Amino acid sequence: MMNWTRAAISAMALLLVASVSDAQQPATENREATGSVHDSLRAPRQTPSAWYEKIRLRGYAQLRYNRLLETNSDLVCPQCDRSIGDRGGFFIRRGRLVFSGDVSDRLSIYIQPDFATDAAGGQYYLQLRDAYFDVYLDQAKSHRFRMGLSKVPFGFENIQSSSNRLPLDRADGLNSGMPGERDIGVLYYWTTASARRLFKVLTDSGLKGTGDYGVFGVGLVNGQTANRAELNNSLHQVVRLAHPFELSGGQLIELGVQAFNGNFVLPSRTTGVTAEPEYDDRRVGVSFVWYAQPIGFVGEWNWGEGPEYQAATRSVEMRDLQGGFAQTMYRGRTGKQVIQPFARAQYYRGGRKTDLDARSHLVREYDLGIEWLPMSALELTAQYSISDRETMDGALATPNRQKGRLLRLQAQFNY
Repeated sequence: MMNWTRAAISAMALLLVASVSDAQQPATENREATGSVHDSLRAPRQTPSAWYEKIRLRGYAQLRYNRLLETNSDLVCPQCDRSIGDRGGFFIRRGRLVFSGDVSDRLSIYIQPDFATDAAGGQYYLQLRDAYFDVYLDQAKSHRFRMGLSKVPFGFENIQSSSNRLPLDRADGLNSGMPGERDIGVLYYWTTASARRLFKVLTDSGLKGTGDYGVFGVGLVNGQTANRAELNNSLHQVVRLAHPFELSGGQLIELGVQAFNGNFVLPSRTTGVTAEPEYDDRRVGVSFVWYAQPIGFVGEWNWGEGPEYQAATRSVEMRDLQGGFAQTMYRGRTGKQVIQPFARAQYYRGGRKTDLDARSHLVREYDLGIEWLPMSALELTAQYSISDRETMDGALATPNRQKGRLLRLQAQFNY
């Protein structure tokens, strides 16, 4: 498993040497050498804008209700939506503000707090979700370092914004590898000009792309996932290769492969449960996207090893894991309105490392839904879920298996 890590780091070093050489080349901008002093006096000088005048503010919020046509109030999914199940009512799932912009030609910032975070038994605390800084190594912005708290490039759906995703929650299979999708670290991204153009088309056109996370990405992160303190002296290594393609008929597709490796420390465990000081934590995943033009498909799967609770020994042990999802969708337009029905099936078998005792999960779930955009500032989603979830940790005497169906509603406000 370490071979790919050494190869990725070697590739990163070679790319950095090339990028630094490129960055040191003289600029090729045209400069007017003709004209007199009087010409310069006649032309008014442009005062550069201050960096704070370049910062943009945007965001979105999601209001949900999950209790319609509910068949089992004991069916819950705390890692995806805490308002599912008994005593769940109206719920603000996300409330985001994004401050972003170019401080200079070589530095951009992205800061995103969330005012709808649960903490310490309360709701709607302000939490930092992103705070990263992109340092570009060349004028074409093909090479950059991303430093700070950001999404870890593992999986298509993980790095896709929740404001773009059709299903209301990310699938367990890949998200269990990076709960919260983010971590603090340093990442290197390389993007070709053609890929950057397609990444922009996929977001600006409403085809629900991820944005520019590079054709190649590699880096180091703490490894304890988003907004959690580092608990050991080692870092996780992550690498991803993904590329969008435009077929001859204009159809857009994207292929991706990704992996991570590191040592993970359990954040919590039940008294009496045996656990090691840290566990190997490694996965490899593949992604395929056929963008909805008008019919689309998304599929992802990953395999790996990680900590998982074992009831027979009342301990947390290394176990194999695997899971993913397959989703199909349709994109239709009526004037300025967009309607997108979708269907998704997901499966996951393995531990969830950030849960109590690295809780064992067996998930089989099917979702049917439709998203309606009556205007760009408002998105309405209805999703009918058929769920079968089994969990087990040291606090339970027997596995907790819950099956049920429910209709979920969401209103998303884009501002």
